[in-house]
Amino acid sequence: MLDSQDRAILRQMQADPALTAGEVAELTGLSAAQVTRRLDRMQRDGMIRGQSAVIDWAAMGYPLRVSLRVSLDKTVPGAFDAFVVAARDVAEVLEIQTFLGRVDVRLSLVARDLAHYQAVYRDRILALPHIADIEALMDVAAVKSETGLPL
Repeated sequence: MLDSQDRAILRQMQADPALTAGEVAELTGLSAAQVTRRLDRMQRDGMIRGQSAVIDWAAMGYPLRVSLRVSLDKTVPGAFDAFVVAARDVAEVLEIQTFLGRVDVRLSLVARDLAHYQAVYRDRILALPHIADIEALMDVAAVKSETGLPL
């Protein structure tokens, strides 16, 4: 379980993942060695899975974001696994989420413009196996996008 010192470390790491152990130590009142040991333990226990860069896809030339809600043909054995394996190969797909219910999978993808999206949709998405139904939702604005927890 996390104690107050672990939470303090995680709060600092969520605020700025680039902080060094020494900088986190200064901000939390712990020694750098204590911070390092605690971070190592939290990584070993799977609480911290790593660090990543947050990429602004619009700044990279991919301003269009689309969510696709996909229902699969559940009468075909292995349809789910085959779909997910094939969807992973679509470079523009950034995220694949699975659900229980009418919608089986949500794909989040990016495109350079509407023409690029249409090409990806027609040539790559509709070619994915075992699609029974698909609904496209074009993102208009990200109202809230957080990855941190209130610690």
